[in-house]
Amino acid sequence: MNTRFERLPERAKTLALQVGDSLRDKVPDRAMHWMETGTALGAVKSGTRVATKFARRNPTLLVAAAAGAGLLWYAARRRRGKQQAGKALRNGSSQQVDARRMDSLADDSHTDGTGSSSAQRMRAARTDANQASPAVSGG
Repeated sequence: MNTRFERLPERAKTLALQVGDSLRDKVPDRAMHWMETGTALGAVKSGTRVATKFARRNPTLLVAAAAGAGLLWYAARRRRGKQQAGKALRNGSSQQVDARRMDSLADDSHTDGTGSSSAQRMRAARTDANQASPAVSGG
């Protein structure tokens, strides 16, 4: 009598496998596809319900998870940009850089009371240094 009870879970498992196999063989492929789709939709629906309850009960964790995901995305984006820049340097390609005039950088808010901006003072210092140094002639 004990051997029957010991073999009961084993027998139930084999019986369930046989029923599942025969069901798969007898049910048309299209119906099986619809059954799988229905199961997947049910799982998504119940998962959404659980996630909504979790978000309502723990909004702080939800915000922290979103911030973490954002940081991971930002880090991946920066890394990809650095890798692309490294590839560009190794491949010998270049990018065009737009030229800007020094006048466009100087505005009136950066004056020191003398009426000249820092960009104007830098330009004047460079021209003074160029005029003061003697020209070296190659020879």
